[in-house]
Amino acid sequence: MAVWSDLNSRLASGAAMALVGVVMIWLGGIWFGTLAALVSGIMVWELARMMAPEQRNAALQLGLAAAIALLVARAFGGLWVAPLIGAVAVQGVSTLRISNSNKLLFVLFSIGILGAGTGLTWFRDTYGIVWLVWLVLVVIATDVFGYFAGRLVGGPKFWPAISPKKTWSGTVAGWVAAALLGLAFRQFTNAGPDLPWISMALSMASQGGDMAESALKRRMGVKDSSSLIPGHGGLFDRFDGLLAGALFMLLVSQLVYVPEVRI
Repeated sequence: MAVWSDLNSRLASGAAMALVGVVMIWLGGIWFGTLAALVSGIMVWELARMMAPEQRNAALQLGLAAAIALLVARAFGGLWVAPLIGAVAVQGVSTLRISNSNKLLFVLFSIGILGAGTGLTWFRDTYGIVWLVWLVLVVIATDVFGYFAGRLVGGPKFWPAISPKKTWSGTVAGWVAAALLGLAFRQFTNAGPDLPWISMALSMASQGGDMAESALKRRMGVKDSSSLIPGHGGLFDRFDGLLAGALFMLLVSQLVYVPEVRI
């Protein structure tokens, strides 16, 4: 059936990415930090490529600068994070031949990408593997259950002007899956009674990231951020929800006490 035409490629590429991600999350330290820096750099490259497709060299330079910025920030300490991320944003504004409104969008999205990449590595270093696995699984469950519910149930569109394929059934299925995952984590960790609703809030944040990237692509007139991943488009298409989820948890960790979670 045409509705499932992309399923095999999505599953294969998704499994490969999941395997690499699990190994790097498990190893942590410089291994996960390097992966986060490289993935963030690629997403900045995709962002610049979408916004200024004729400036391929500039997009590549921005992607390299973004990856190097996160690696340097990790090597020399947290105080370097903000200036280096800001430098990448300024470089983009000065080199990309785009409108002023799009320059503002580049600044916001590039800071979001690099801030999330930094946040994920900081979260792994500070709170350990369990919290990060929970975060990633909530985002994956939101995406997977939303995909299948949207295809099987269908129904009214969530926001057709921004993302024509997303339905209310898929959106709500993502929230339910996240809450159930939070309940499951409560059974074998000491995370506490608030985890189900926090998981649902994280699911909503990840969906917000997906919608934000969809709005950007619609504005730029492109279907995918790139064609790097069969069945998924680009890394930005695949990790937009994870970026928003990471930023959400980074904000939460600054506002409330996040306890160490143990199995």
